[in-house]
Amino acid sequence: MKRNYTILMTLMGLEIGGAETHVVELSKALAKMGHRVIVASNGGVYEKELEAVGIRHYRVPMNQRNVFKMLRSYILLRRIIRKEKVDIVHSHARIPSFICGFLHRKMDFTFVTSAHWVFYTGMGLKYLTNWGQKVVAVSDDIKSYLKESYHVRNENIFVTINGIDTDKFSPQTDQSAVRKEFHIPEGTPTLVYVSRMDEDRALVAKQLIEIAPELEKRIKGLRILIVGGGNVFAKLQEESMRINAALGREMITMTGARTDINTLVSVADVFVGVSRAALEAMAAAKPVIVAGNEGYIGIFGKEKLKIAQSNNFCCRGCEMSSPKQLLEDIDTVMNRMSQTERAEAGAYGREVIFRYYSVQKMALDCIAAYDAAWEESHEKQYHVVMSGYYGFNNTGDEAIMLSMHKNIQEMGKNYHITVLSNRPQETKEKYGIEAVYRFGVWDVFKAIRGCDVLLSGGGSLLQDSTSTRSLMYYLSITAVAKLLGKKVMLYANGIGPVSGKRNRRLVKRVVNRADLITLREENSYEELLSMGVDRKKCFVTADPVFTMDPIETERAKQLLRNSGIPMDKPLVAVSVRNWKDIDAFTDRFAKLCDVIVEQYDRNILFIAMQVPNDYNISEKVQKKMKQPSYILRENYSPVELMGIIGCMDFILSMRLHTLIFAARQCVPLIGFVYDPKIEYYLAKLEMPSGDTLQGFDMDKTLEYIADIVHNRQNYVTLLHEKSELLRRQAHYNEKYLERLLSVTETKRTCGGKRK
Repeated sequence: MKRNYTILMTLMGLEIGGAETHVVELSKALAKMGHRVIVASNGGVYEKELEAVGIRHYRVPMNQRNVFKMLRSYILLRRIIRKEKVDIVHSHARIPSFICGFLHRKMDFTFVTSAHWVFYTGMGLKYLTNWGQKVVAVSDDIKSYLKESYHVRNENIFVTINGIDTDKFSPQTDQSAVRKEFHIPEGTPTLVYVSRMDEDRALVAKQLIEIAPELEKRIKGLRILIVGGGNVFAKLQEESMRINAALGREMITMTGARTDINTLVSVADVFVGVSRAALEAMAAAKPVIVAGNEGYIGIFGKEKLKIAQSNNFCCRGCEMSSPKQLLEDIDTVMNRMSQTERAEAGAYGREVIFRYYSVQKMALDCIAAYDAAWEESHEKQYHVVMSGYYGFNNTGDEAIMLSMHKNIQEMGKNYHITVLSNRPQETKEKYGIEAVYRFGVWDVFKAIRGCDVLLSGGGSLLQDSTSTRSLMYYLSITAVAKLLGKKVMLYANGIGPVSGKRNRRLVKRVVNRADLITLREENSYEELLSMGVDRKKCFVTADPVFTMDPIETERAKQLLRNSGIPMDKPLVAVSVRNWKDIDAFTDRFAKLCDVIVEQYDRNILFIAMQVPNDYNISEKVQKKMKQPSYILRENYSPVELMGIIGCMDFILSMRLHTLIFAARQCVPLIGFVYDPKIEYYLAKLEMPSGDTLQGFDMDKTLEYIADIVHNRQNYVTLLHEKSELLRRQAHYNEKYLERLLSVTETKRTCGGKRK
């Protein structure tokens, strides 16, 4: 539902600057859309522009880290918020955000901030910075900075752009007033530079003044307009006057702070600058050299778009600007590029603005942040912690994590998920999922303390066949959650085997304290009951991965081609893992693979579900084969691997989630049983079993393969029916979670199978 908000913009001041212009244009765009906008700042040259369009401005001294001014600002803002009945406070700098953060604790408004730049985080300033409920970042690199430096959650960051008014900044802008004011006749070569003239912003202005004598030699009659005011303005003006005197004419003009930037830009034959100023010049169809204090991109064109967009045209991460490079690029634009080439460069820049940097898009991005923050303020929020075998390069468990995360997110925007991962940074970067280090005691404690429910699962977490230490870890996480008074759900767990008597007693004691238990297999249910777990808490559902969707087939085929896998013959995927008594099995299994190649003219492709462990056993089988075969070496994501499996003719697998990937893709499969969970799902899918590793019967398996080859469609049809049923059962997990959190009626029938 569309809401019309009363929005208070707070910023330090309204003098010339990129962030200031951003706020002015954003405020005007939001007002046009029907929102009521008010601005509070220490004031400046843009006040009149706001008042001209009916946007009220309040003077509030938020421009200094002065305790008395900040206290005065706190009192004034509190009055304004009450008087104007403000819905949204949107802060655009560190000091306003700090003050508004305190007000937000006491008052009923929704709090959003914007990150226009990267800040110094030393001297404790990192901990005094308040990013509100949601933060709008003006570029992807600032988004990364917020996550890395301030640990802002991914879901709380909205990326926007510096929206430009393409009517105001246009090739049709009237130049006459500027030409008259600065005595610049038509045809005079002119360079315009716009920036704040502060010590930390004016590097390129200094370089332009430094190279002016050489520019005079190369570009006869060149005029340079340096636009902007600041704390080094007087010093730069003195230096420019000295050079003008030496040249015997006014080459460099320091205009000071101006609001008519569009008319000043209109006279440029080449523009130099960064960030919003560069984008405004592009909108005016001017050739632009992107250069500033953060770095140097150079003459903007198609080949520079990606790097410029990555840092919002601020040059962060690029090589630093140098007088020599700046001189050469200005010379190139003015002397080596033809008039047609300059016009084409300008036209491309304006096209980029229309495509990516409209004011309307900027406003809509902010409204999305407002809506999300508003809903968060007015709707019950649920914080979920997921504990499992995540971050260990095990594709099956990563698939479980992704499936659970996606399904819970689809329950509503008011669900916020944190995963306990062995590689939290990789989990964040690869999947965009919030994560903390699973062995970081304080981080895990904080995550659980702040959650509403701990989900333990899915997968076979409660077992001691790999180690008792692993079992103790998951039981301890559950125990801590209950000690902190949190709800606990065992989510689609596979249980066992748990062999040790002491371990079984511990499982019973801890699991009986869980609030709800869903199990992915019937035999896991029976295992829990045999330990003495309360049957009233237990429900059988299905593995969450049955709800996962793969990448598109054509993209999957391209991944295979990129990996050098031949596509001239049907592919048979083989997924093996290390296990006890595996050596005898590999000898016979290698012969089976050879027969498939020889009799059925297929290519064998080994797929590793856990890297690098599965590579080793795959190589062992491959070396025992007489026929050629291939190993998929890249570490693909679960959705990519599921897509790749969809390109196979059939599957031979020891790994459960390889079988589930195949079932979801309706690819015929044969499983080899090292664990009861394999046997269970083969029976559920009505797919053939190659028996246990010890009982492997190659003749019987070859009969199954012959039947698959000759009657493949029958298997495909059956898998479609069975996997769809399991998909529906897997979705019961979220329904039980809803019930546990009282999102839906507690008496709702969830449809899962209960014993």
